[in-house]
Amino acid sequence: MVIVQEADFDSAALLAGLREQVGGQAGAIVTFTGYVRDFAPGQETDTLFLEHYPGMCERELETIAATARERWQLAGTVIAHRVGALTRSAQIVFVAAASAHRGDAFRGCEYMIDALKTRAPFWKRETLADGKSFWVEQRAADHERTESWESPAAAPRANQ
Repeated sequence: MVIVQEADFDSAALLAGLREQVGGQAGAIVTFTGYVRDFAPGQETDTLFLEHYPGMCERELETIAATARERWQLAGTVIAHRVGALTRSAQIVFVAAASAHRGDAFRGCEYMIDALKTRAPFWKRETLADGKSFWVEQRAADHERTESWESPAAAPRANQ
């Protein structure tokens, strides 16, 4: 399931929906919830505004989730991402991966959050408490993490 919306999401309800969807197939579900934080060093963030390319964004998130389900033995996945104006400490993203084994669930969840940070068409504009505003640049470290999933070391291991 992929959700892109302005409204806040209920992570407990998303988790419950995934548990219901996968039934007894999942021995492990790993989740990640991301929050708006201060991006500019030494300055407080007032808001983070996320723009996206509707349709294209959802398709890319679906592709990321499908890749994770194929690469690791995942029984189900969820990606929920907010757009619009978000205040500091607001929930911004929820990612979940369900699998029979914890190793696949951990790797699938981590892969999805890494991939969406660099591949999904989102643009972030941060406004500081003093009113200054700027576009948030993608970090080289995020690209390196996403690229690292293509290395042999990131290949799926035996079920754990």
